[in-house]
Amino acid sequence: MARQARLDAPEALQHVMARGIERRNIFFDDEDYQFFKERLGKLVLDTKMDCLAWAFLPNHFHLLLRTHQIPLSLFMRRLMTGYAGHFNRTASSVGPFVSEPV
Repeated sequence: MARQARLDAPEALQHVMARGIERRNIFFDDEDYQFFKERLGKLVLDTKMDCLAWAFLPNHFHLLLRTHQIPLSLFMRRLMTGYAGHFNRTASSVGPFVSEPV
């Protein structure tokens, strides 16, 4: 069952979690973690989003974000699309890996 739409307003504090389909790994090695961290860092700077905390585990991640003018959905779409492309290239996979945000 799909979750309710997230309330998104400037200055809102958001906990975001995404995990692999069937809880499969989305990070396999240090290169995956590094690519994701660099992409996240670049997007945080580009969008002026505040990333207050994070946790990266092999099959999912958590982010604590404070939104400003860029909607959270746009930020996450840019983050996840770029990482999914990297993941698919390096893992010889296709399609999305995210199953549900919190």
